[in-house]
Amino acid sequence: MPMPTKDLTLDNVRVLTHSAIRIESQDDAVLYFDPFQLAEAPHDADIIFITHDHYDHFSPEDAVKVLKDTTVVVAPESCAANVREKLGVTTLGMKPGDTTFVGKAAPGGSEDARICVEAVRAYNVEPERLGFHPKDNDWLGYVVTVDGARYYVSGDTDQNEDNLQVTCDIALIPIGGTYTFDAAQAAAFVNAIRPQAVVPTHYGTAVGTKDAVDDFIPLVERDVQTIVKMEWPDLG
Repeated sequence: MPMPTKDLTLDNVRVLTHSAIRIESQDDAVLYFDPFQLAEAPHDADIIFITHDHYDHFSPEDAVKVLKDTTVVVAPESCAANVREKLGVTTLGMKPGDTTFVGKAAPGGSEDARICVEAVRAYNVEPERLGFHPKDNDWLGYVVTVDGARYYVSGDTDQNEDNLQVTCDIALIPIGGTYTFDAAQAAAFVNAIRPQAVVPTHYGTAVGTKDAVDDFIPLVERDVQTIVKMEWPDLG
């Protein structure tokens, strides 16, 4: 598997706000994760990934802004029925540990033309957060292979025995605290799994301050490149 080059710019990655992530492949496949508070309605999603059904991760009014007729929606099996009902589209449910291939426009075709998706359980272990994202809910993060690089979008989580097993080139993880890693915990996790690059998410909007990234960056080991992608849209 080819690895991304050093000194990444990740021009194909946007953090639109909070945990709303857009990744575009070289052949123009567009992936969204947890669309939320979107300022525009481009209707350009080939695949939408939902990590869990909290309002700031599953926002139907934002998901429909990127939906098009051929969009595939992926969600945890535990909340796929809710996603399917709210969006009115076929939803592929995944369980922790599942691996599948999802097509640019629809399931089908050769595996070489599709996105490999691995489902990683996302949950809290810190005592003060246990009620927010329980392990038994089987909520997810995803590892997606795009253009030969493995992107890990963690969802809302703490460091735990499941995500410590993740291998990835680029990690997109929350740093805002309260419901997820804070900046120090996020850095410790990144230093443990050793991606080539990390993109901080989930701060400065619904939770955490914009300054959280300034606390995070110095704590990440120097051989892991930190790339700040957070956008601050004007929502009027």
